[in-house]
This record gives sequence, C-alpha cells and structure tokens, in this order.
Amino acid sequence: MALVVICGQPCSGKSTAALCLAEALKESESNSTIRIIDEASFHLDRNQSYANMTAEKNLRGVLRSEVDRSVSRDNIIIVDSLNSIKGYRYELWCLARAAGIRYCVLFCDVEETQCKKWNENRRENCEATYDDTIFEDLERRFERPDRRNRWDSPLFELCPYKDGIQKSSAAILDAVSYLTKKVDSKTRDVKILQPTIATQSARFSEANSLYELDRATQEVVNVIVEAQSQSIGGPLNGISPGQGLPTLNMSRSVGLPELRRLRRTFIKLTGQTSLSGRPPPSDAESAKRMFVDYLNRELGTA
Repeated sequence: MALVVICGQPCSGKSTAALCLAEALKESESNSTIRIIDEASFHLDRNQSYANMTAEKNLRGVLRSEVDRSVSRDNIIIVDSLNSIKGYRYELWCLARAAGIRYCVLFCDVEETQCKKWNENRRENCEATYDDTIFEDLERRFERPDRRNRWDSPLFELCPYKDGIQKSSAAILDAVSYLTKKVDSKTRDVKILQPTIATQSARFSEANSLYELDRATQEVVNVIVEAQSQSIGGPLNGISPGQGLPTLNMSRSVGLPELRRLRRTFIKLTGQTSLSGRPPPSDAESAKRMFVDYLNRELGTA
C-alpha cells in the first residue's frame, strides 16, 4: 500500500518518529499491516555498519533488498535509517513505483549541534551511540531532502527539538492522512506511483526465467534418478532428457545428494551470469539443454 522513508541526521529522533507513525497508523482506520525495517531488525551495530564505505554500502543493500521483498499493496513499510543519500532515496522511490504504491518521506529536521548533544547524552546513559568520528562523517555527508525531487515528495517535516515527537504531531497526522486516504477518480492530493512498462516487463521476465530454470532442471534430475533406478549399476550412456535435447552420458552412478548439489550450483552460476551478461533461459527447453551440457562437463563425459 505504501512505502515511508524516514530521513534525518544521526540522532535526530528518526526511530521515535517511526514508532509514533506506526502507532498512529495502527490506530487509524487502515487495515494494512504496518512494518518497520531498520538496522536493529538485522542485529546490525551502527558503528560497524558505517565504519567505512564498503560496510555502509552493504547495509544499504541489505535494507533495500528487504524493502523490495516486503513492499506490496497490502502493507505499509517504514524504512527507519539515515537514508541520507539522495541517490539511495531515489532507489527506494523506484521500488515503490515498481510495486505501484504510495510513497512519502518523513524528515526529522534538527540542528547538527543538537544532534551531537543528543548523541553525547545517549553515551552518558549507556545507550547505543555513534563514535564521534563516524558521527561527524555522517553529518558532513548528509543530503537534505528537497520536495522538488520526485523521490523526496511528498515531504513531511518534523521538528523534534522544537516541538517534540508525538503521535499527534502535525507532520505525523498529515502523513497518516496521506497514507490512509481513500482514492477515487476525483482525488488529486494523493499520488499512487505507477510502474513503467519496462519495470513490469523486467520483473515478469526475471520471475518467469527463474521459474522455468528451477522446473526444467528438476525434470532432468528426475529423469536421471529414474534411469538409475532401472539399471543394475555401472555407467549409463545416452540418457535422453527429452526430444531434440543432447544426451547425458554418465561414467558412474551419481547419488541424489550430488545431483541436488550440482543443480543448485548450476542455478546459482546461471543467476550470476545473468547479472553481468545475458539473462537466464526463459523457456524449459533452453534450460534443460544448458543443464545437460553442464552435467556432461562436471561428470567428465561428453
């Protein structure tokens, strides 16, 4: 139904804002499932996650993948993280567009000096904090959201230091109204993102290819198991997985566990190849032909 991106400097009240928004949504008339996705969901330490660019990139990848798996027209996903890079917010906006759901940004607007003071207070109270070096680096690289950008709009702004954070805060109430308002042909103030044809086709093609690959390789494994069960033992030459396909020549008996391992490896390798080159086969016959060729190479026959 919707994707909400919480955005702000470190220690600006983002997690409190996410919880208040989630509670306000649950108390509304919306029947959607509310879920918060954050670093704590994956037991990630904030200092380790932002220790260097590689760790930070991995963190964003983990969160983005979880968002991609979770967004749907039946739930509201709240991403509680720094979300400080506009390019990353654009990626999240693209996920919402591909899912055909609502999208908004909730920005915790707090002065940098106050964020630093809150971080120090947490340290004194033995709560989770940012190391000073990491805090200053994140603070310096923060890219403030701009409502003129598609991926930062609509933008709801909270001022935690001045006004506090409550379920009744104006920005949270506005966000709840936007996320739960019923939409009809006359609605103009609520925008539901529409997936592009390219996005829909890519997702369908990828899902279809993986399905065909999984089904086709399992059929080949079933043929091999059946052929071996009917033989007394020894090599099996000329096993045909289907009309028009290359034959499978095996110099030895291969157990089901090994066949399953080979199948998993083949699917993994095919997926990795599709990331940098041609896509995986989208039809069963091509998938079977590739798998048979792979087995012949792995089993030392041709």
